[in-house]
Amino acid sequence: MGIEFWWIWNSYGANIDIEYALKHFKGNAMDVCVEKIETLVKEELPSDFIKTYRIQSFEAFRKEIQPVKGVEEVLKGLTIPFCVASSGPENKIRLNLKLTGLLPYFEGKIFSCYRLKKWKPEPDIFLLAAKALGVAPEECLVIEDSVLGVQAANRGGFDVFGYTEYDHNNELPSLVTKSFNDMKMLPDLMNF
Repeated sequence: MGIEFWWIWNSYGANIDIEYALKHFKGNAMDVCVEKIETLVKEELPSDFIKTYRIQSFEAFRKEIQPVKGVEEVLKGLTIPFCVASSGPENKIRLNLKLTGLLPYFEGKIFSCYRLKKWKPEPDIFLLAAKALGVAPEECLVIEDSVLGVQAANRGGFDVFGYTEYDHNNELPSLVTKSFNDMKMLPDLMNF
């Protein structure tokens, strides 16, 4: 879920800040987030909440999204199979990759939890991606920025590195093999 748009939830009375959003929503399934927001506002959200949220967040993505600094250089240098495996819906993943100029790197290699109807911390999305790429989990490296994603990778038998640039709660380093906050560090960490 796009926690970067936590302010949308406040228009419904959630009264949260970015720190709360990162801790409680990052990497979660939309249904879980909606339940948490309803608990905060003490009432059921409108039936069109998810649709409205998607429209507003997609508009904000179109105006604001930027690629992670250094990620394109890393992608250009990779000589091994790679993909994206996200909790977001495929149309959001594709939009964000297109807006950041990264979509050509991931055509045919986009995996969404929505396809399986199973979300992190379940490992299913990572297992599907590994199988599609023709590699065993123990031969893979997952790069994650959320605790739920790290838990999913660990449950699936994957090695996992934590990307910590947005880890405001400093939770990832203790859960991963290695952590880093600058994409330019990744090739050295991978021993390329």
